[in-house]
Amino acid sequence: MQSTSDIDKLAYNGLTEHTEGLPADAYYDPRQYEREMQRIWYRNWIYVGRSSDVKSARAFRTFELGDQKILLVRDDQGILQGFHNTCRHRGAALCRESEGVLRTASIICPYHAWVYNLQGDLLRTSSKAHASGFDVADFPLYRISVKEWSGFIFVALTDAPPPFEKIFDLPLNRLAAWPLEELVVGHVLLKTINSNWKIFWENYNECLHCPGVHPQLSRLVPIYGRGLLEERDDPQWSLHADDAHPKFKGGLRRGAATWSLDGKTTGIPFPGLSDTDRQAGHIYMTSLPSVFLVGHVDYVRVVRLLPLGPEKTELRVEYLFSAQTLADPSFDMRNVVDFTNLVMTEDAQVCELNQMGLRAGPHVRGVVMPEEYVVRQFHEWLHAELARV
Repeated sequence: MQSTSDIDKLAYNGLTEHTEGLPADAYYDPRQYEREMQRIWYRNWIYVGRSSDVKSARAFRTFELGDQKILLVRDDQGILQGFHNTCRHRGAALCRESEGVLRTASIICPYHAWVYNLQGDLLRTSSKAHASGFDVADFPLYRISVKEWSGFIFVALTDAPPPFEKIFDLPLNRLAAWPLEELVVGHVLLKTINSNWKIFWENYNECLHCPGVHPQLSRLVPIYGRGLLEERDDPQWSLHADDAHPKFKGGLRRGAATWSLDGKTTGIPFPGLSDTDRQAGHIYMTSLPSVFLVGHVDYVRVVRLLPLGPEKTELRVEYLFSAQTLADPSFDMRNVVDFTNLVMTEDAQVCELNQMGLRAGPHVRGVVMPEEYVVRQFHEWLHAELARV
């Protein structure tokens, strides 16, 4: 028969051996940043926005990822097409506007008027004659991979991206009870964080910072107030295995239903959620390197990162509600938005604090503590991506 200490050792989530962090210069070295852009950001599925952003036929939208300019266009058959925003003639940008609707079923370069159809095929040039050996069929737009899923648009700047069904850390149908495709963006928070993109993900993957940085969140999610993400992050978890209190089991404080200032629902709750999902109050799905989704009982939060440089990252938080919620005259979005914006702003501030101290001469690398086992998993993912052929 195993003793309680044996059970604890087997079931404990945390790291049990000393673990080093990434080298300090991995967070500010321009060469490392460029390597990550080429091997991670340009080879994985990246969240761009909602399908509703390019809803109608001939609607277009441009998007920047690192130094790559992307053009999305919905063709007359309703299929979303993706291209590099680059003419095949001499490389001019095809669309200068960030979004709009094309007047005709064609993409016309504003420089020399080369004309492409909405599938990217070159139809004609502006030249009076073509030289021997030139064939318009040889000069389509540079395509990129595009995937629409549950109202979300993802792109990949490679012909062979990873299998889309595996891009999240949970099965794609984990949020099937939420009407994702029908939801409407009710509010957007856009911030520039003066830190490396990896620092945000490290912060996201641990809660040692929660008691000091997120006092309101720690009251709403009591286990966070203990500096833990999950029940078995505590090496002595089995001592409280029979105690159902949220500070040991996780989930929202008793009496709370969602992430909001008062813990009460503000929007109309989604009817198809299980009792387990309602009790949890938040279901996370993460797709590295760009986005995580959080299903709450009355709204969905979408948090996207985009690297802007070795020490600068764009943070975009989208709040998705049902159309009925947004149409309800009694709906007060501030109850939700003010609370979560506070949490996200607190995270942004400590990410910047982390970045500020990294250039100290003696600081070669940091330490990953036992509760930060998911940070270690993130580092392992990072190493694997950089080594991938």
